[in-house]
Amino acid sequence: MRKPFLLHLGHSVLLAFCLLLLAGCNKTTDETGSETAEAPSEEPTLELLTSENVVAKLEEFGKNNPDSLAVIGTRHGDIKVRLYKETPLHRANFVRLAKAGFYDQGEFYRVVKGFAIQGGDSDERTMKQGAYKIPQEFNPKYIHKRGALAMARYGDDRNPEKESSSHNFYIVTGESLDKEQLLAFEQKHGIDYTPEQEKIYLSIGGEPGLDTEYTVFGEVVEGMDVVEKIEQEPVDASEWPRQVVKHTIKIVNE
Repeated sequence: MRKPFLLHLGHSVLLAFCLLLLAGCNKTTDETGSETAEAPSEEPTLELLTSENVVAKLEEFGKNNPDSLAVIGTRHGDIKVRLYKETPLHRANFVRLAKAGFYDQGEFYRVVKGFAIQGGDSDERTMKQGAYKIPQEFNPKYIHKRGALAMARYGDDRNPEKESSSHNFYIVTGESLDKEQLLAFEQKHGIDYTPEQEKIYLSIGGEPGLDTEYTVFGEVVEGMDVVEKIEQEPVDASEWPRQVVKHTIKIVNE
């Protein structure tokens, strides 16, 4: 089993951000040589959330947007995911970003075969969402089974409350375990899996080492074959796919 799935950002995100700041200061020159301001961007905007208002804003958004089904589109095909209503802040956050078009600028930027694929970010992103984290919503009903949708986060040293990233998510691939391996994880994390959960880990597999560490807020209901194709993407030494795997995320009706 691999170490916990920690959040890491693109290696050129900071540089890209600095370049965007510089670009924002540029002006255009018309044919007469006079300087004119750049035309306003028509890119969709997103209200920036903060650590102070994130809970209230997500609770309000969640009440007005009860959606719980989304489709992640990639060049390999579509992945349909169901979002759990029992993790309301994470559900609302995912729906909010998807409806704003934020995730349409993202990609699957980390692929670890037999473990998970991680997406949500991109070095090419221009839309901002604000500096915030989501309070953890651990629920014993939801485990890191194969196909689980969960939020990445920074490690305990800088994030002892285990708060989730504002936008980086992952889908578990994982592998089946034997009973002794599963018992070891139960003892380590103080978990008592139900017979059904135990059966899932022993048959279809997953990553029990992440339970009680990262918030699971949904699961794949269609398109696990697409997840498997992404999982097979050749990667570099940093686990970045050598060929970009962009994604779009759309909220769909039940």
